[in-house]
Amino acid sequence: MTKGKRLAGTIIIPVLVLIITNVICMSRGVTMFENSLNWLTFARAVANVSLVTFALSINLNSGRFDFSVGSIALLSSVFSATLAVNHELSPVVMLALSLLFGMLLGLASGLVYVTVKLPPMIVSLAVALFYEGMAYHFTKGHGVSFINNRELLDFASIPNYLIIIAVALIFMIIVFDHTTFGYEYKALQSGQKVSVNIGINEKKNTVICYAIAGLLMGAQGFVSSTTTGSIQMALNFGSIGPMFMAFLPMFIGGYIGRFSNDKLGYLLGAVSTSLISLLYVRLDVNSSVQQVVSALLLVGFLIFLNNENRIKNLFRKH
Repeated sequence: MTKGKRLAGTIIIPVLVLIITNVICMSRGVTMFENSLNWLTFARAVANVSLVTFALSINLNSGRFDFSVGSIALLSSVFSATLAVNHELSPVVMLALSLLFGMLLGLASGLVYVTVKLPPMIVSLAVALFYEGMAYHFTKGHGVSFINNRELLDFASIPNYLIIIAVALIFMIIVFDHTTFGYEYKALQSGQKVSVNIGINEKKNTVICYAIAGLLMGAQGFVSSTTTGSIQMALNFGSIGPMFMAFLPMFIGGYIGRFSNDKLGYLLGAVSTSLISLLYVRLDVNSSVQQVVSALLLVGFLIFLNNENRIKNLFRKH
């Protein structure tokens, strides 16, 4: 595959989305990026979506569907925000605490999974309920408000979001493409039984996967909470919602990964879906229409992936 084809395959989706969303905005007499607030909204969306996509992809690519990622973001941010508000800590310290708590909660989730030996979907649902209950009990159902430490809201800036995005991408590429853990992770994906037979510790690799996913969700919980200035409780799987915004960028990332790197693909997928989210905001689209359109886009892209060869052959005939 030539460099030109690789470049085209890597950027074609985000470029098309950028063009289409801008054309739609212009047709309605609206400017997509009218002011700095629009750029801030976009950067924040990319940070949120890319972190969730990275976290979800780690286990999903290994056949483990993890419903607990949202609850990890919730509980880690509850712990870190409570400490930051009560002790007047800086945003950087709160971020460090969120990462630590997220990693520990992910680690605990992974240990539960490899110990009980139940299907990952069942385990993750139980963990999600437990973490939601812990967050509710810890805050007595009132959530967390940043009103006593407004400094935490100062983190919301484009440079800070860009730093988080860049660090997360570099971290994912280094860990999964340039470490022994990453090589073993890919080997287990390709052939689990063979990999175990040659000495790869599957349980250790799995637990580390959960810990890394938790680390990323700790960062996402921090970004989300410092945006709104409060943390609302979620019970009865209310924390599952954020994971669904990662499906489309994850499939886009898988497609782009054929031409470059799947981690870069996940980020570009997040950029694409964040452009669509900004379009919703600029055109003041109500939430029910957003959900329908997003679902149609996901289904449409899956149909494309499933019929990609037929579509290519159709164009070749013409």
